[in-house]
Amino acid sequence: MTGRNLSVSEVEAVARAAHAGQTDKAGRPYVEHLAAVAEGVRTRGGDAGQIAAAWLHDAIEDDALSARWLADVALPQEVKDIVLAVTKRPGEELSSYTARILATPGALLVKEADLAHDADPARLAALDEPSSTRLAAKYAQVRGLLGLIGGESPSDRKNPANPETH
Repeated sequence: MTGRNLSVSEVEAVARAAHAGQTDKAGRPYVEHLAAVAEGVRTRGGDAGQIAAAWLHDAIEDDALSARWLADVALPQEVKDIVLAVTKRPGEELSSYTARILATPGALLVKEADLAHDADPARLAALDEPSSTRLAAKYAQVRGLLGLIGGESPSDRKNPANPETH
């Protein structure tokens, strides 16, 4: 694609519009989750591409935007690759999903921020007990498969093209 790529603020605006009216499992506006994940990526040292991917991380999976839109939009291929890596496919085994994230530069940091917000105790407390317990176990399993155990984060979670993230 030729021309200028979308800025992070333009990607944010697209994501906010695409997810407008959606709510999370607790009934909160879904864009709050996107903002929290983008902020989590930023505070973990992510670069602009990873922050843009954070805004779009659920767009394809939730059918807020199409795979064709992602393919055609003016974004660096690395951003598109991260979005596709963190997009869970219907019926996909967790081991395949997590392997793809680990194999895609920059994707682990985005998924780490996503899981951190998903598993936030205050967020889980807004759900009924069975849902909260089930989701906490699911998030812990994914964290384990990604090597995100305890408070430690693997060194490869950052974007290798951005030496400032370490």
